[in-house]
Amino acid sequence: MREEAVEAALGKLDLDAKAKLLGGQDMWSLPALPEIGLRSLVMSDGPVGVRGVRWTADDPSIALPSPTALAATWDPELARRAGRLLAQEARRKDVHVLLAPTVNLHRSPLGGRHFECYSEDPYLTGEIGSGYVNGVQDGGVGTTVKHFVANDAETDRFTVDNIITSRPLRELYLAPFEAIVKNAHPWGIMAAYNQVNGVTMTEHRYLQNEVLRGEWGFDGYIVSDWMAARSTTGDIEGGLDVAMPGPTTVYGDALAGAVRAGKVDEAVVDDAVRNVLRLAARVGILEGAPPVVTELPETVDGQALAREVARRAFVLVRNEVRNENRVLPIDPAQTRKLALIGAAARDARVLGGGSATVFPERVVAPLDGLAAALPDATLTYAVGAYPSDELSPADKGFALHAVCRDAAGAVIGRRSLPGGQVQWIGDDLPDGVTYGKLHSVEVKGTFTPRESGEHAFGTRGLGAFTLTVAGEVLYEGVQAMSDASDPFEAFFGAPAERGRVHLTAGEPVEVSLVHPVGATDDAPLPAVMFSFLHGAPQRDADALIAEAVEAARDADTAVVVVATTESVESEGFDRTDLSLPGRQDDLVRAVAAANPNTVVIVNSGSPVEMPWREDVAAVLLSWFPGQEGGAALADVLLGVAEPGGRLPTTWPVALADVPVSEVVPTDGELHYREGLFVGYRAWDKAGVAPAYAFGHGLGYTTWEYESLEVTPATAKVRVRNTGSRAGREVVQVYLAPLADCVERPVRWLAGFACVEAGAGEWAEAEIALSARAFEIWDERSNSWSFVPGAYEVRTGRSIADTRLTATLDLQG
Repeated sequence: MREEAVEAALGKLDLDAKAKLLGGQDMWSLPALPEIGLRSLVMSDGPVGVRGVRWTADDPSIALPSPTALAATWDPELARRAGRLLAQEARRKDVHVLLAPTVNLHRSPLGGRHFECYSEDPYLTGEIGSGYVNGVQDGGVGTTVKHFVANDAETDRFTVDNIITSRPLRELYLAPFEAIVKNAHPWGIMAAYNQVNGVTMTEHRYLQNEVLRGEWGFDGYIVSDWMAARSTTGDIEGGLDVAMPGPTTVYGDALAGAVRAGKVDEAVVDDAVRNVLRLAARVGILEGAPPVVTELPETVDGQALAREVARRAFVLVRNEVRNENRVLPIDPAQTRKLALIGAAARDARVLGGGSATVFPERVVAPLDGLAAALPDATLTYAVGAYPSDELSPADKGFALHAVCRDAAGAVIGRRSLPGGQVQWIGDDLPDGVTYGKLHSVEVKGTFTPRESGEHAFGTRGLGAFTLTVAGEVLYEGVQAMSDASDPFEAFFGAPAERGRVHLTAGEPVEVSLVHPVGATDDAPLPAVMFSFLHGAPQRDADALIAEAVEAARDADTAVVVVATTESVESEGFDRTDLSLPGRQDDLVRAVAAANPNTVVIVNSGSPVEMPWREDVAAVLLSWFPGQEGGAALADVLLGVAEPGGRLPTTWPVALADVPVSEVVPTDGELHYREGLFVGYRAWDKAGVAPAYAFGHGLGYTTWEYESLEVTPATAKVRVRNTGSRAGREVVQVYLAPLADCVERPVRWLAGFACVEAGAGEWAEAEIALSARAFEIWDERSNSWSFVPGAYEVRTGRSIADTRLTATLDLQG
């Protein structure tokens, strides 16, 4: 009945209406077509929450842990529950399609957006991505799996041509998309900015039409990444259904004109419209078409699930014995004093930057979580070291709103601001405001400093600014466009300090930043984007470390939180190194020297170097842990819950050891010369030991692997909890050919399962081994080919910790 309704609606549309439907009407939506009973289709970022169509904290969103954290749970069913929560959030915000998940691979640890991707391994990525997609679509909301394909780095992402031979393209980079199409039937795919082998992805007829639709049977819609569509005929003939954002796109009038000029067959347009109408029918906005979901899942407690995902994602990579016991978990009954150290302990980074940003109603930092969990202990806090001396958007202590005025100075609109950033794109303007009327925007309010001293203030953006703090004009001038090579910096301007004011802790002052708005008539997408920046007083770095050392020396346990910043990990650029910013490494070394019970929490979305890792008692990776991260951290540190995570990507000792690190194109091309050997596959080939191997993660109990039984289709593993408390184990299965007749990795992940058991109890995991695990892409026949021979099936706690093996001898 749904397909009949789609065909009936399509038959009622003329060419102009069809072409109009395929282009965005604004930043986030497609136009309504009342003549066929079609409502406007609304899309929204992002992977960790549903922002909605406006960049505002007025309508807060649940903020889950980063996708790397979700992958670290190794639990597709938990990913499905997270997806159901996001569908619930989407329905609350009248959003029909979520622009997620991101399933590009961690090809190089320098990839700046890897916090938004899952893993270096295509199988794990496909399994977690399938769970996420199934969960969102369980709730009647569409997904858009992205970025198809090979958008594995940010440098020159609009123009880079990624050169990949067909075998690694199939076995690695396309594999997660194929698995998700097969296992979860997503309703959407997003085409990436980049080229693959000389063809822009939005125009890639072979990959979009022949592979995605033809071979895999995908029947959803393909939407461009924002501003990625560049050719009317190339895009529509290459399989792109929707060009976003609007109102100016390569479709609409341009597409209708191309059909009338004989450059495009109208039947091709019909195919694209059919895909969009099918999506509309599935989400329930096409009259006469029953939605896919008529009975919604049970309501999810967002705060509780965010906390559960965070603690299940934390990866304990080191936990040494001190005084005959492991340092973690901390026994509250034996803890008189606990020293919490690090700027990120007070102001945790809970999510990554860029389009994944959402605005949660609350954020529980480590200091908040531990203070609540240890009411009877003495908890001391020291900054220790600043991760960065750069100014950042106004946040803690600021209460800001934006006031919009017309040319006569009359107020025409207001809006509250999250973090001092004005990011109004397209129609996302305060109520009553239009670009035609808008003459200036003033960010104003109060700032109540937490520390006395000299506070720095600044701006980011292009054009004129007047910055006033406590009645003093700190800056009045114009920021011109720079010649920066990065298009974001060239367009939005670099952060700039404009002045300093001595302020007293706890005493509020008035602040104001006035910005006249320039003409937007010629802009492809009108926008108002600028930021009010702030920097807290910077105390002497050595004095901060000395203060932290004193706190640590007097404590039973010292917990140091180290972190990356938005200038290190964010959308739009790649990393140049894996070092922690600022003096954080020096801080950890000094604290560890003062207190043997030093625990380090690493608050980053992807790998960082930890040169002190063998000097400390314990290391816990918290990723970007979402809004409940501090509460989850308290649960794990104090033993209320065990850290459930396993590494979804290899953590190196140093960047110099990393086998694949190149992210910068040469003459516009980035050659994937490593072929099949990325992630742990590359580490095995190089023969270099990382700091922590793929799949590694410790818990609070111990496990014995008792038996392994294998068939060509399954591996049955029995494990026993030999510790003193209940626990959860991620049973991993790898294949290793014993005498390979083709070039392949030494071993690869073939399956996994999560099991639970009480102290002394056993559990059994039956893990499916797919036929694909024994196949390669044959570049001569352009097809999948089974590779016969003897395979060692290995099961254990990580790729480097094999507990049992068995042999399969498979004949063709």
